[in-house]
Amino acid sequence: MGNRFSSKSKSNGSKSSRRFLGGNRSNRKLQTDEELLHIQALSLAIQHHQSSQRFEGSMSRRIGTTSSRRRSNPVSDPPVNTAKQQKQQSPEVLENLETKNIVLIHGEGFGAWCWYKTIALLEESGMVPTALDLTGSGIDLKDTNNIATLEEYSKPLINYLKNLPEDEKVILVGHSSGGACVSYAMEQFQQKISKAVFLCGTMLSNGQKPFDIFFSQLGSAELFMKDSKFLIHGNGKDNPATGFMFEKQLMRGLYFNQSPAKDIALAMVSMRPVPLGPMMQNLSLSKEKYGTGRRFYIQTLEDHALSPDIQEKLVRENPPEGVFKIKGSDHCPFFSKPQSLHKILIEIAQIA
Repeated sequence: MGNRFSSKSKSNGSKSSRRFLGGNRSNRKLQTDEELLHIQALSLAIQHHQSSQRFEGSMSRRIGTTSSRRRSNPVSDPPVNTAKQQKQQSPEVLENLETKNIVLIHGEGFGAWCWYKTIALLEESGMVPTALDLTGSGIDLKDTNNIATLEEYSKPLINYLKNLPEDEKVILVGHSSGGACVSYAMEQFQQKISKAVFLCGTMLSNGQKPFDIFFSQLGSAELFMKDSKFLIHGNGKDNPATGFMFEKQLMRGLYFNQSPAKDIALAMVSMRPVPLGPMMQNLSLSKEKYGTGRRFYIQTLEDHALSPDIQEKLVRENPPEGVFKIKGSDHCPFFSKPQSLHKILIEIAQIA
């Protein structure tokens, strides 16, 4: 995957660096900025790749079946790919799955770009992943200030499921507040969803809103709405807030406390404001639809954005079929522990 996206950044890197840096910077600083430009180019290439897939109609991507046991020993990333690991993840092992389609749904502020490591690992294992941009996220051009409902925010996922052939099913993976979109989709298209995986996600119960879960450790919703300097008033200060976005330093501490520097740099140039309306919407979930779906939860044990205690509370109050844990992961295991995340997704995919 790296080779696929590297050519443009190599040809433009030094020229762009001279333009932005001037002639008096040290060679070390020049190299750092060239690496940042490479990351930006990688981000654009990934976004372009996802966009072309979506508009060419090849949205249908595949993955497998999941397992129900509660994991007592947290998973931690192994050393970088060995031949033995690659053999264990070979496509032949995964032939008898209910489905190979896996749809990756990002969390607040992120986009399809954040899954680039996971996409590569899943494809190498014989899966067929699709990462979607939710409305107003990634390269979707919708103004986040004009997204008022979870229905509108989740529309790319809903359209994907609507267009899925009747005889096909998918596994949905929802990161962070993207879990609310997965819950919403389960209520609408339960028959098309083989399994739902909540990755340190807002696994809602009936009547809950994503905001209440995700921001419970930052203070009450009332205090946040009254005093937060992160709120965006897209329709003017006298009107209700339309979105929010954390400042970069806070974002680093909340989301990326264990992530590699290059992935943090990618996020810093790619993240977008979060529409507030969908986060404040109470979700209506029925026992007949959402309640009959197969749910799995992946906990992240070094998470500063959605603490392990809150994740454990979600699991207790709304028990899923299986719970898995990633040791040493921040809120973004697709950056900080991609191998561990991949191993769990493969395991879930194979549960009968």
